[in-house]
Amino acid sequence: MIQDFIQVSFDRIVQTRMYTAVVLKNKETRFAIFTEPNVGKFLQLHLSGEERVRPQSPDLLSSIITAYEIEVKQVLINAVQDTTFYARLFLEMAKDGLRNIVEIDARPSDCIILAFLHNAPVFCTHEVLEKVVPFVE
Repeated sequence: MIQDFIQVSFDRIVQTRMYTAVVLKNKETRFAIFTEPNVGKFLQLHLSGEERVRPQSPDLLSSIITAYEIEVKQVLINAVQDTTFYARLFLEMAKDGLRNIVEIDARPSDCIILAFLHNAPVFCTHEVLEKVVPFVE
């Protein structure tokens, strides 16, 4: 399954008052996923190691994932239509003594935050990488 996907990594955050661009890259291209400013602020705090005064929604979700011993396996950015990206979050959890993989439709921005918090890889499909507009500064 993973061999059909291309791993991407975090490159940078471009933050304005109106939006956040989360820039991802692989060997061939860099592209941006645009989202609301609070996503960028959260990621910047996380990357800088600054302590947050109060937990935010991603902290809550991350705490629930950890408390129930759920593992964030990977994120897959599986589609892009116009400038809207779509993603799937893969979680592994124990149920009845077995480990089960659960696949959840989610916003890429939420998935990327969870991937950061849980050190999980982020992948794209070939089709997504063929459709993205390269990010240039």
